[in-house]
Amino acid sequence: MAWGDLLAAIALYLVIEGLLPFVSPAGWRRGLAQLGRLSDGQLRMFGLVILLAGLTLLLAVRGAG
Repeated sequence: MAWGDLLAAIALYLVIEGLLPFVSPAGWRRGLAQLGRLSDGQLRMFGLVILLAGLTLLLAVRGAG
């Protein structure tokens, strides 16, 4: 993997992370409040699901080899 690919991935992540607070600040705030009410176990499971979804998408886009 080239450094350019890594930097492009980080840039895309930042763009996606900035979309919700830009488009719907109140909805973003409500979502964060809901995440804050989750237990540690629920939050870990949420993180695991997001991580696995990201890895699955990356493998689908880039291929396994």
